[in-house]
Amino acid sequence: MVNQMILLGLETSCDETAVGIVDAERRILANLVVSQMAEHQPYGGVVPEIAARAHLDHIDTLVQGALQQAGLRLDQLAGIAATCGPGLIGGVMVGAMTGKALAGVTGLPFSAVNHLEAHALTARLTHDVQFPYLLLLVSGGHCQLLLARGVGDYRRLGGTIDDAVGECLDKSAKLMGLGYPGGPQIEQHAKTGNPQAINLPQPLVGRPGCDFSFSGLKTAVRMLVQQERGTGDEGRKTSSLVPRPSSLNDLCASLQHTIAAILVDRTRNALAMVGEPVTALVVAGGVAANQTIGQALATLAAAHQIACVAPPPALCTDNGVMVAWAGLERLRLGLIDPLDVAARPRWPLAIS
Repeated sequence: MVNQMILLGLETSCDETAVGIVDAERRILANLVVSQMAEHQPYGGVVPEIAARAHLDHIDTLVQGALQQAGLRLDQLAGIAATCGPGLIGGVMVGAMTGKALAGVTGLPFSAVNHLEAHALTARLTHDVQFPYLLLLVSGGHCQLLLARGVGDYRRLGGTIDDAVGECLDKSAKLMGLGYPGGPQIEQHAKTGNPQAINLPQPLVGRPGCDFSFSGLKTAVRMLVQQERGTGDEGRKTSSLVPRPSSLNDLCASLQHTIAAILVDRTRNALAMVGEPVTALVVAGGVAANQTIGQALATLAAAHQIACVAPPPALCTDNGVMVAWAGLERLRLGLIDPLDVAARPRWPLAIS
């Protein structure tokens, strides 16, 4: 007999077109992702118009493929979930409209999922983490600390005042002449570099609060790369200022080490600010796949006698499984959205 609490989720907020299917037993029945990396690599970042067109090209095929992988028909689902924000609005609309259409023709309930909440709840799918937990959300577009008290119930403790950590990694990698996305490239080069070789700035470290700042760190990387190449200020016009291999690896290792130190410092402050026991430190978003950063945060969590939990790397980056699970969590609470719910380019997970 087919489990009646099965949801299909669609994710199109950035440059991955993804469809996932999960059930209430926390089983992943389908997980299909089409990356647009090749389309965006020539530009060194995501081009919104290209992303939206690619989502249109792939979404229908992925829905069919996910159902086939799960061995299900649409009428055997309990509901449809789709990311309705935040994100690149053209892409968000593709997934949202597809999800609404599927819900409309089948009569299934529709869940408009906040992309950030999908990341926030993934650890409950993969590790059955119980509320409340401290959430560090780190990705290409987001960097914030929140207390997760329940589905739809988040207290914001701090966030970036300028760049997200993933953006800092990607843009620093571009300055170094590395490929896109930059985070994995920097992590690879850092393996043979000396993390103590270069003393980089650590914005806001040692100060009260839980806010982050990464723009100054990115500027420091640019200045070091220009100095290494002897380009001076005119180097700003050069898209890839590649240092020597040895100094490149040291710079990558030092940058990664510095980012880890910043995240640990701000997360330590958050643990002190929470004011109530938490079950775990959950690290979510694409940057959570970075092993060096993960190890530094795990050490911090161990010192506070709590678990440090990060989903498997494939579920740290954007995927449809996390959206399906968030929709399932919402549906279990009776939270259903109308089909005229708006797609949103901005959608804070918590205001305060």
